[in-house]
Amino acid sequence: MAISKIIANITQYISEAAMRIFGPTDDAYPVIGVQPFTGEPYDKSKDDND
Repeated sequence: MAISKIIANITQYISEAAMRIFGPTDDAYPVIGVQPFTGEPYDKSKDDND
């Protein structure tokens, strides 16, 4: 009886891990899309370090 309980626990542990890996995601990240660029592009002619 003890061996069958150990095997059942191992099977349950592995199947729960597989369901977690291959199941749908539970991430709650907001859908924000592409963010516009609001800075200024680099201009080498205005570089003061030369």
